[in-house]
Amino acid sequence: MQKGIDYTGIAVIYFCHDGKGNFVMSKRGQNCRDERGKWDIGGGGIEFDENVEETLRKEIKEEYCTDILDFEFLGYRDMHREHEGKRTHWIALDFKVFVDPTMVKNGEPHKFDDVKWFTFDTVPAKEELHPGVPVVFEKYKNKLK
Repeated sequence: MQKGIDYTGIAVIYFCHDGKGNFVMSKRGQNCRDERGKWDIGGGGIEFDENVEETLRKEIKEEYCTDILDFEFLGYRDMHREHEGKRTHWIALDFKVFVDPTMVKNGEPHKFDDVKWFTFDTVPAKEELHPGVPVVFEKYKNKLK
């Protein structure tokens, strides 16, 4: 059974920032499940018997090689999409996460082609982003800046 396809998946989605207006995104590579070549803010599925905060800390450590200095729960989203011709359903738990920018690097080069810092003035064009990123930016625009 596949999470998000055969049953509703639950994921943590994180907007990692440095407290100075910069945030990190990764460019999804050929080994990602979907949205290859798109820039994404980061996220990961919650595994059975793992709590939300454990997943948040684990995923950020794996993807960006850094620890969480502080975090804020922003809210949730009910995400219905299509992946390879199949309907998917995920519940996204969205977080704003403060990290040390000197520690951030690409922890999963087999999955991500690049990891870079952006501002809202330098963020890639909408068509270069994972479809969920503009939704996060719009929904939480007053909390992210």
